Order: sequence, then C-alpha cells, then structure tokens
Amino acid sequence: MTTALSNSSYNNNHSAGFTLIELMVTIAVLAIIVSIAAPNISTQLANQRVKATTATLENALKEAKAESVIRRQSITVAYNNNTTNAGTISLTDANSNQVVSYQYDAKSTIKVGNSSIAFSPNKTADATTYTICDSNTAVSGRQVAVTAVALISISAGGTC
Repeated sequence: MTTALSNSSYNNNHSAGFTLIELMVTIAVLAIIVSIAAPNISTQLANQRVKATTATLENALKEAKAESVIRRQSITVAYNNNTTNAGTISLTDANSNQVVSYQYDAKSTIKVGNSSIAFSPNKTADATTYTICDSNTAVSGRQVAVTAVALISISAGGTC
C-alpha cells in the first residue's frame, strides 16, 4: 500500500506542460523565422502592386483604343499620381467628357514624359513608354509601351 501512495504522489508533483525555458526558446526561434520572412513578404506585396498597376494601365489604354474607334473620335488617357490616395487614370473624349476612370494603389507611381496620350479613330496613338514603380525601391519597375500604330506591350524593367 505504501508503494501505491508513493507512485500517486509522484504523478501529482509533475504536471504536464512546458517549462519557461522551453517556451522562451520556442518564441526566440519563431521571432528569428519571422524576421527572415518579413522582408520577402513586403517585397512580394510591392511586386504585386506594380503588376496590378501595370494591368490597370494596360486595360485603360486598350479601352481608350477601342473607344476611339467605336466613338469615331480621339480619346485621351491621362493619369494623376496622388501620394495620399489612390492614383487615377482617366479617359476623356474629344469634348472633354469623362468616359471612364480607373484607380491604382497610392504606393505605385506611373512615370512618363507626357501625362496624357491620345488615341485616334484611325488606330494611331502618341508613341510613348510608361514606367510603373513602387515606393519600395527594392522592386524593379515595369514598362508599358504604346507605339505610333497603337500597339500596347508590357515588359519588365525601367528606371525607377
């Protein structure tokens, strides 16, 4: 009977759980993993912003090209990088009526010599190249090129 009491008292003194040292080591390992992964995640998010802004600009340019043929009048595409709110891309017709407006992330910027481009109903345009950059300078930019015959192409690169 004394044996049974000693076994039962032994089990009661040792509870199942973690020691403070085990818990601190686990937290330290997790902190190291998070500190390694965090910069990669922010770079990936910045890459996604650049790709999304590039796609938005490409869609706006393609719509302007189509609308100029459908409406049989020039359509102008203009952008505005707004540093506090989302940037805007606006399409306007020959009478300065807004056809449509697009928005893109405020951390993305569009760079080009002219802030607007015109598409004509005869399927021509002002030849220009847009460069899309992000506020995270570790991310490479992307370029959207428009030729004189209104061909729109996307490529990686560009100086941000």
